[in-house]
Amino acid sequence: MNAAPMSPAWPALTLAEWRDTLSTVHMWTQIVGKTRLALAPKENHWWQVALYLTPRGLTTSAMPCGERTLSVDFDFVSHALALRCSDGATGGFELGPRSVADFYAQYLDALRALDVAPSHMPSPVEVETAIPFADDREHASYDADAVHRWWRIAVQTDRVLKRFRGRFVGTQSPVHFFWGAFDLAATRFSGRPAPPHPGGVPNCPDYVMVEAYSHECASCGFWPGGGPVSEPAFYAYAYPEPRGYAAHAVRPAAARYDPQMREFILPYEAVRSDSAPDAALLEFLQSTYDAAAELGRWDRAALDRPRAEWP
Repeated sequence: MNAAPMSPAWPALTLAEWRDTLSTVHMWTQIVGKTRLALAPKENHWWQVALYLTPRGLTTSAMPCGERTLSVDFDFVSHALALRCSDGATGGFELGPRSVADFYAQYLDALRALDVAPSHMPSPVEVETAIPFADDREHASYDADAVHRWWRIAVQTDRVLKRFRGRFVGTQSPVHFFWGAFDLAATRFSGRPAPPHPGGVPNCPDYVMVEAYSHECASCGFWPGGGPVSEPAFYAYAYPEPRGYAAHAVRPAAARYDPQMREFILPYEAVRSDSAPDAALLEFLQSTYDAAAELGRWDRAALDRPRAEWP
């Protein structure tokens, strides 16, 4: 791929410029996500807990709430949180700089005003330091412009991942946002059971990972970065990781295998600066899936859509 003027559809964003805001919004999405965990009936691989991209932000979609349904939407265009019930009742508030503790208190008040009181664990998961939401005054940043740019990247990623999904006819997840790790993800399955996941994710019970990875899979998505990856990036991994996976050639040239993450990583900036961002991302998604499926001996004749029919 060749460099060219950057597409305005893929905005600039570094981890450093919004790290504090990311930490705050991450906790806000966990608070809302735990409502979905409390209200939605269980599904395979915990798919009932995920949030989804909308034309303005993220949504829980409709959650059962007695004989009503409730949705909670983050609007990252107008920067507001909206709660809507099927009986017409609504609530919400503006998004801006405020602590996680204050967001949590205001959110619980909004739920109570709608006569909703879901039971949930009031502290975050999948983070090294799990400050209870009601006590978290450390995270209190909100850079509206950075949040909007992150969401615009997520919109483009969602669009390309949905196109990639059309190349597969086997069992696969929707494109969804997991608030535990703050990543947009899509997962394909071979159809075979997997060995029990060893767990070990910070502040997350091991049984959660055992359920999530109960079957062989190849997963991919977008993550704003953190830990050993100091920049926004697209990722891909296989569970269980087949022998030779880490050394398998993938594309484009900027992609690499991170031994600490045990994932292939493609920096967001490499996609954004490419003359054809969609094609560069699709090349990464396809070549990493090929590595997982070939080395894992998936039944590709049964699972893959013929190339001539790719969307």
